[in-house]
Amino acid sequence: MSPGPLRAWGEALAAVAAGTAAMAAVAAAGLWAAGADGLPGGAFPAVVAATMVSAVGGSVELTGGAGFFGHTAAELTAVPLSVTLAWALATGAVFLRPLRHRAVAGGAELLGRVARTAVLWLLVLLLLARTARHTFTLRIGGGIVNDIGEALGVTPAVGFRAALAPTLGFGLLWLSALLAVALAVSRRAPLPPRLLPFQDAIRPAAFALLAVLLAYVALGLVVGVVTLFTHGHRAQTCAVLLLGLPNLAWMAFGVGLGGSWTGHVPAGIGLPVPTALGAVLREPHRGEATVNAATLAEHDGRAWLLVALAVLALLMAGFLAAVRAPAHTRPWQHAVHLAAALAVTLLVVGLLTKVSARYGLSLLGLGDLGGFGSGEVRLRARLLHLVGLGVLWGLVAGVLGSLLAVRVNRRGEVEEEVEGEGAGP
Repeated sequence: MSPGPLRAWGEALAAVAAGTAAMAAVAAAGLWAAGADGLPGGAFPAVVAATMVSAVGGSVELTGGAGFFGHTAAELTAVPLSVTLAWALATGAVFLRPLRHRAVAGGAELLGRVARTAVLWLLVLLLLARTARHTFTLRIGGGIVNDIGEALGVTPAVGFRAALAPTLGFGLLWLSALLAVALAVSRRAPLPPRLLPFQDAIRPAAFALLAVLLAYVALGLVVGVVTLFTHGHRAQTCAVLLLGLPNLAWMAFGVGLGGSWTGHVPAGIGLPVPTALGAVLREPHRGEATVNAATLAEHDGRAWLLVALAVLALLMAGFLAAVRAPAHTRPWQHAVHLAAALAVTLLVVGLLTKVSARYGLSLLGLGDLGGFGSGEVRLRARLLHLVGLGVLWGLVAGVLGSLLAVRVNRRGEVEEEVEGEGAGP
């Protein structure tokens, strides 16, 4: 039975509020650990809002200028996936809660729930986009150099602002994807009657791979906490955990399966990443460095453990998917379902772990002044390679997982009782 209008809007508000609160708390804590609370001009709230916008697919533009005689240029593309994950878990859990005791829900009812949630979410995005803007004035030198710059109108200023239309559009798209995934992985969530025939093909594999991704994050959190108490740079470690833990954890999953990323980091730029990854990206003789298990192992032999961990994780995913699937599902069907799900998962991981940052300051075409060097940080996945590996590994893991689950009672399986001779009634 559908809820009344007031209750329906209240449930949508609860889902949006829970996700926004979780996202704001994680973003603020991570930025505080990174030292962003010390930014001049009271920029901290704007930086938090910009981080939240970036975490849900919004667009934050870096802007700058140096008057009539010069210009600044900057670009930043990165998703703080710790903030994204906090938002997704909170929003998805609260959205699904009213549906947990329902067997079937009409398509119109589900669309109504999604539409109400989307309307309130757009209002939140609008508020965040208006808040996520700030400008900093930079000093290009001391004394007379800075005075001349101000007199000529060449005092550089850099800042950021959320692009309203992309933020609203992509933010809405991300919410739609989140709610679709939430309905796909939850066994208790009802579906419209027309979609029920597809749930056996989608839900077991989707749930299994979501479990793998969350397990990688949990393992990364354990490693991060150990690092926090056994090494220095505690504030930096906390910032990484609260802002970019899934970025590193899911990249490790892809690398363990044989995937690769390419990128480059100029010398002298500090990155809050594992030592081996930073070393590979900074190697000058390679130009565009390749990040995979082999190149990481050149700097830390423990990188080969990523391969063993990924294989074990996929075997568990294949087993879990087979256990949750109906008993009549054949091994080749498990393989196809898991292959498709893993290919999509690795495609999303590759897209979300992309990093692109460019910065620079130029006056009168004379080069870089005031200690603001120029350079570019790049990191991007080889997507076709990742997707191909997803198909291959999914087929293997699906078959092996199905074989491992043969002796496990599964949904739809009926045990036959054989009565022996002379048995009582």
